[in-house]
Amino acid sequence: MNSPRETAKDAESAARLIAYGLRPKQLPARDASYAELVRRYGEDREFTQLTQSVAAGLGLMVLDVSHQAGAVLAATDESAFEIKMDSYARQSKIRERRETEKVMHGIVHLAVAALAFPRPDDLGNDTYVGRVTVDQVDAVVREACRILDERAEQAEANGDPPSDAPELEQAWRAYARRPETATTKDGRLSPDTTRGMISRALRFLSEQGFLVHVSADDGGTYRTTPRYQVQVRELAADAAFTELLELDVVAVSGEDGSLRAGTTGTL
Repeated sequence: MNSPRETAKDAESAARLIAYGLRPKQLPARDASYAELVRRYGEDREFTQLTQSVAAGLGLMVLDVSHQAGAVLAATDESAFEIKMDSYARQSKIRERRETEKVMHGIVHLAVAALAFPRPDDLGNDTYVGRVTVDQVDAVVREACRILDERAEQAEANGDPPSDAPELEQAWRAYARRPETATTKDGRLSPDTTRGMISRALRFLSEQGFLVHVSADDGGTYRTTPRYQVQVRELAADAAFTELLELDVVAVSGEDGSLRAGTTGTL
């Protein structure tokens, strides 16, 4: 049995590992102390459980700990570390209904994840690196909007009952109405255009260590990181993620995993 001093030291080490995980761009490969904590997490069951308990006390879940991705954490509901979509979406200057605006931003993040890892095998392959661009995301979401609008019109023509998720329908239609591009007075891309929203989402994911900016091509090109792969594995269980893939607006062409639009797409 550990002495109180040893227990306190172990708790400090567990907290340090969590602190590393909260610095998204810091990786074990660049820090020997971080690498040692990751090694211990993988080999010492008691330390693993202690780290998970300390994280839980902070309102965090440990999604994965590896030398490639480091400590990947997710905030639970009402955690002090939770990034609220309310706050994220509130920065928009366009006065959509708050719930609609939140869902629109959620749709953008969903599309980014689906484009980054369009096949189930991509999420299970630790060597896979996805790429995503601003132009690509906008084209895919607009195509999804068109398909969903057609389905809604068909359902109405068939006398089907209205959707039980009207806020979602409003969000898709609001996205379709939003202009793709517009410039501000100083010549910058307006943040309230769809491509402005997507650029913001990709920059945010880059700041969180999930994406890496590669070039300015196609409105901005980014590649995925192991941290993002872990996050999207969790998202893949979400029904909305599956439904977006099933619209067939995200498809893979070629052995290199390059993306194009689906059979009904326009990319």
